[in-house]
Amino acid sequence: MRKKFYLRAISLSLPGVLALALQCTAAKAYDINVILPLTGGASFLGKNEQKAMQLAEPLINKSGGIKGEPVHFIYYDDTTKPQTGVQLANRVIGAKPAVLLGSSLVSVCNAMAPLMKSGPMMYCYSPGIHPPKGSYVFTSSISTLDLANALIRYFRIKGWTRIAIMTSADATGQDAERGLDKIIALPENKSITVVERAHFNITDVSVAAQIEHIKAAKPQALNAWSTGTPIATVFKGIVQAGLDVPIATTDGNMTYAQMKQYATFLPKQLYIPAPEWVEHTGVIKLDPAVEAAQKRFFDAFKAANEKPDIAATLAWDPVMITMDALQHLGPKATAQQVRDYIANLKGFAGINGVYDFTKYPQRGLGVEGAVVTKWSPAHQTWELVSKPTGIPLEK
Repeated sequence: MRKKFYLRAISLSLPGVLALALQCTAAKAYDINVILPLTGGASFLGKNEQKAMQLAEPLINKSGGIKGEPVHFIYYDDTTKPQTGVQLANRVIGAKPAVLLGSSLVSVCNAMAPLMKSGPMMYCYSPGIHPPKGSYVFTSSISTLDLANALIRYFRIKGWTRIAIMTSADATGQDAERGLDKIIALPENKSITVVERAHFNITDVSVAAQIEHIKAAKPQALNAWSTGTPIATVFKGIVQAGLDVPIATTDGNMTYAQMKQYATFLPKQLYIPAPEWVEHTGVIKLDPAVEAAQKRFFDAFKAANEKPDIAATLAWDPVMITMDALQHLGPKATAQQVRDYIANLKGFAGINGVYDFTKYPQRGLGVEGAVVTKWSPAHQTWELVSKPTGIPLEK
């Protein structure tokens, strides 16, 4: 009887042992929480950022993860709503993690940022926020201010000095207008004149009246600054009004999905300032370490039969910078240690340039890495028209 009982006990315990083993294996993963707009108006950004992270995860783990612990990203959908982002951030903070990645929009990141007074280290994927030096919040890519700087320099050198500005009434548009005003006020841009300003709500279905006012002012170029569906409304208004001047917009619209969807009403001359990730073979030369980082990036997407655009780049470097911190500090690193490591990081080569967080706090990149591109319908991609800082390739 004892023997039978013993065998039965072992038999019954095996599932439990296996379950325990699986739990132990799973527990070894280093989980990183990510908040993204996977649904809603900004899902075109969130989904592509998620794709970039899904491709980055196996590369990170193949190179050893974090001191031998594999990285695992856990995704939460903020539905493109600031209030949802705040709710999710509070839930994540309750577990006291060292790191939180996301979200993607100015409004959502700005709503989440005040919650990070003592951590976790939050890396926002929107270039449009401006976290204070020393805070736990970092922001992706080149700032909208520096992108605007490169763009205005390009316009000025091209001789397009009578410009109009059209911005959405949301946080993204307000930030853009403030930035453009600062850049235009620089002594080097004294020849620039703003001949008309226009604003619109992101829920507007027509901007015909604003475009007519702009057209009547006879600008040589128009900066139309908004992202996603609202910019489609602006583009339609521009084409319908027959406004045929150079049109510029934010790199938040630098997605292949948008270019394809808006193909029938894209402005004839569409300029977008961007970081250095844009294809530049035979046009300009970058730092060899940046070139190597870009090769790794593009190879990962090519292997997955994917074509990256701005959304992928906004997520890629923040992930790699965060991993660099954790790989040096180890899986038990605190939020403060991660923050301090990144705050003092310089010489890190990413796909968007060489980062120096001591020179550009909370961001790492400046106008030196900003270029201007022009959409090419023939080649279905963005082509460089400037050197770094916005100096035209050809005057």
